[in-house]
Amino acid sequence: MKLRLPLLPTIIVGLAVATMIALGVWQLQRKAEKEALIALYAANAGKPPISFPDMAPVRDAEMFRKSTLNCLQVVGWQTVSGRDAKGQSGFQYIADCKTGPEGPGALVAYGIADRPDIKPEWQGGVVSGTIVTEPSRHGALERLIGKIPVPRPMIVAEGAPKAMRAVAQPDPKNVTNNHLSYAVQWFFFAAAALVIYLLALRRRQSGR
Repeated sequence: MKLRLPLLPTIIVGLAVATMIALGVWQLQRKAEKEALIALYAANAGKPPISFPDMAPVRDAEMFRKSTLNCLQVVGWQTVSGRDAKGQSGFQYIADCKTGPEGPGALVAYGIADRPDIKPEWQGGVVSGTIVTEPSRHGALERLIGKIPVPRPMIVAEGAPKAMRAVAQPDPKNVTNNHLSYAVQWFFFAAAALVIYLLALRRRQSGR
């Protein structure tokens, strides 16, 4: 029995399937771009130290580079989840540092603790470590449709205040690259939508 294709539903499903395939192809392109970016980060980790970035955004050429800054005064602390140098999880303490009479200051990831209510004794000083960006507090949907602030530069200190553990130094190998799985999902959705539509057409015509 020859399958009859209704015009409007077929156009709608065809556009949907084409869009899913295009998104899958785009994710494959993003995968290649992310792999190149991770390779750049890995190369940065072995380069000589540079000056700490004054303002956001942090350039790709600055990410994972070693740096040193002088925290003149700690004006506040925030805590996020993190891991120490041995891989043990805990609360990561991030100092909001004043680095001059004016300006945006600097963020210093300086210590891991088992509790989120500790008051670190560190009040400032010279810090050496690795340049990254501050942890994201926004979900994937917010990043996709919302206007969120550009992440500020942050240095992950090599040491830690008294009674705290050193934060694990950033590793480019830990940068996520899920674009292949996203691409496979979009291709699967496209194939599933096409199969479901064809089965629905056959069932409709069989009923007639």
